[in-house]
Formats: sequence, structure tokens, C-alpha cells
Amino acid sequence: MSITKIYLDNCSFNRPFDDQEQLKIRLETEAKLFIQSAVRDKKYSLVWSYMLDFENSENPYQDIKDAISLWKEIADSYCPASDDILTLGHQIVKHGIRPKDALHIACAIKSGCSYFVTTDHKLTNKSLTDIKIINPIDFIRETEN
Repeated sequence: MSITKIYLDNCSFNRPFDDQEQLKIRLETEAKLFIQSAVRDKKYSLVWSYMLDFENSENPYQDIKDAISLWKEIADSYCPASDDILTLGHQIVKHGIRPKDALHIACAIKSGCSYFVTTDHKLTNKSLTDIKIINPIDFIRETEN
């Protein structure tokens, strides 16, 4: 039995550092931390990408940047930049997805991920045939049953 490959986008990695006053944010944070624990336990295979490197490098808070970058070492695979990623990213943009998000999704698809986990609700409303775009809470609901 193969382990399910997943991709957490930058929004997901940053969720625990957001203001936890809103219930929705706290629940997404707990779900994301649960997923990361499952990654550590090898229940899921985490993919990291050059886009995560890029977006994390733009984080103005060094402590948050450092905490997120640790997951690059925990990830089971790395997706580098390539012409294939850029081509697929251009196709994904045609679905009304912002360019940076499209490149993240292209990395996930080219790496063989089944799920693209995000807390960006504009993305969870999008549907692609090659990957399931899903919120951390819904991911747990779907995969833990």
C-alpha cells in the first residue's frame, strides 16, 4: 500500500502563526498540526517545492520563516522549478487561480500528490481533475474515516 502524497501550501504552514481569536482559524490550525503530526508518523508523504522556498523567503518574520523551513527537511520529496511546472502553471491560471498558487498546485500535481491542502478559501472553491484542493479540516474529515 502506498502512502498518500500531500502538499501543504504556504497559507497552511503559516496558519498557526495567524491570530487564533477566530474559531475557524483555531480549528484550521489544529487540523494542520494534526496533519503535520501524521506526516512525522509517516502516514502521509509530504512534498516540498521551490515555490514554498520562494514564498517562505519573503516572510518578514525570521522566527516564523525558520519554523516553516524546518519542514523542508521533514518532507519526503522536493519539486524543483522546471519548464513542465511553468507550462502546467499557465494552464491552471486559466481556471481563475492566481499565478503563484497555480505554480504551487503544478508542483503538487507533477510530484504525484493526491491532495493540495490550503487554508485559502478562494482556492478550496476551485476544482481541478488532477488533484483535490482541500481545507485541512475537510482533509481530516475525508481521510480519517
